[in-house]
Amino acid sequence: MRVRVTLFAALCFPIYACSSSSPPIQVDTVYLNGTVVTVNEAGTTAEAVATRGDEIIAVGNDSEVEALAGRSTRVVNLEGKTMLPGFYAPHDHFPGAGTLATRSVNLNSPPMGEMRTIADVVAALRQKATETMSGEWVNGRGYDDTLLEEGRHPTRYDLDQASTEHPIYISHTSGHLAVANSLALEMAGVTRDTPQPPGGVIQKDPVTGEPNGVFEESGGLVGRLLPPATEEERQEAIQAAVDIYVRQGVTTAVVTGGGRSSFVDLQKARDAGILGIRIVQMMSRGSPGVPTAAETAGIVSGFGDTRIRLGGIKIIQDGSNQGYTGYFTEPYHTPYHGDPDYRGYPRRSEQDLVVMVQELHRAGYQIAIHGNGDAAIDQILNAYEAAQAEYPRADARHRIEHTQLVRKDQLDRMAELGVTPSFFVGHVFYWGDRHRDIFMGPERAAGISPLRSAKARGLRFTIHDDTPVTPVDPLQLIWVSTNRLTRTDQVLGPEERVEPEVALRALTADAAWQNFEEDIKGSIEPGKLADLVILSDNPLAVDTEAILEIEVLETIVGGETVYRAGTR
Repeated sequence: MRVRVTLFAALCFPIYACSSSSPPIQVDTVYLNGTVVTVNEAGTTAEAVATRGDEIIAVGNDSEVEALAGRSTRVVNLEGKTMLPGFYAPHDHFPGAGTLATRSVNLNSPPMGEMRTIADVVAALRQKATETMSGEWVNGRGYDDTLLEEGRHPTRYDLDQASTEHPIYISHTSGHLAVANSLALEMAGVTRDTPQPPGGVIQKDPVTGEPNGVFEESGGLVGRLLPPATEEERQEAIQAAVDIYVRQGVTTAVVTGGGRSSFVDLQKARDAGILGIRIVQMMSRGSPGVPTAAETAGIVSGFGDTRIRLGGIKIIQDGSNQGYTGYFTEPYHTPYHGDPDYRGYPRRSEQDLVVMVQELHRAGYQIAIHGNGDAAIDQILNAYEAAQAEYPRADARHRIEHTQLVRKDQLDRMAELGVTPSFFVGHVFYWGDRHRDIFMGPERAAGISPLRSAKARGLRFTIHDDTPVTPVDPLQLIWVSTNRLTRTDQVLGPEERVEPEVALRALTADAAWQNFEEDIKGSIEPGKLADLVILSDNPLAVDTEAILEIEVLETIVGGETVYRAGTR
């Protein structure tokens, strides 16, 4: 039975007494005859919504809301379709999807791209080189060694086949590894004598000692030479990314990492009217004692407005599990380079991490730390615990990003410390088979992104795509959270499946809470921002396997339609 939401509270504004003498409420738009999944604390469902300006004014049944319509009110018949709060993208690298679409060679393998062999990668780069002036850079993104038929990374010698007249730099799908051709290595001054960088590895031939072009957690040694995008190109990438996100019903993206320039670019896009979604922008912190732009400016988490605001400070503590750079307590299932004891490695010592976390925690920042392997997660939790012991702070909502190989005892510690995880649950689909067979083995792989275990401990969490690592697709995240199907249709860790309601909250109400925005976003309630999405069906009512068939029909940000299916 449908629960009706009362309008009483919605009709009472502080400036007016709730009485018969109160002036009528003026509304811009009413949406009627729908299934409105409010995602409020009570989990109620309504039929209609009224908005004024960028806010939700009323939620209730059709007759109650329709009564608010005046002569100039736009009346929208939802025709039984489903309205939800706009989706969050809780951990992304906006506008990376736009950059991939406009500037980089797409080197992803199916289902995200077309690369099946190293020869395919070389051919795509060679084609780009023919379109590029000699001496200028060619760059690509998204190759996955485990999906290429050869089962290895391309090397400098492979990329040399694409061109020896262009420096070439390509990044792994994880973003944690990269490959450069011989000319790029020469330009960067990387030779057999180059020492291994802290927290990274330059792969070298075991016989000759020459670098083979593959960089683990150290691609910046070459990537720093890539010419920066022009302001026009950056704005073009933002516009392209916005188009991608709104088509998926996303109204807020949490950008995990960046600096002053990215914040300024977003402001310029907002002022130019092309930033059609809201942004929570994190700042990147790489070393102890080296402040971010936010720290230098003396601003803390929460700075900004409802369109663009400063989130946490982002720290990376380990790498990618599928890139063998995640930091494990037990060795990888398949030995890396024949080493049965190999466990990956951290970006920095635990003591250095503790120092960084204490500095930021004491200063009042929310902190978000990338931790994939369980050994890295141990270090992160130790740092959070040390910071709270030294400088107690209520409701800090510090985060752990990705949280792939988290153990049950670590979930217990997170609950005790008030730490909130953001799970890269898409790993179950995109890499689940390889985690089971190559990286982790069956038992550990079954426990990745343990949503049900986290829920059982009272943890509020989010789920994410890490776009452009995987395409932004909130409905697919709900699908994989509820089914846990891999690319080969195998169920990975059935005990960690959750109900669609839980997954939906992880992309709406709990995402808003994780980012200290629960008072303005995440649910359809009077007084909150009119950030809404209209779907062809209700993901809470269809069979879970049919969630992928649901279409985004309309995306609304601040009461304004930013996407409607069938239109540009």
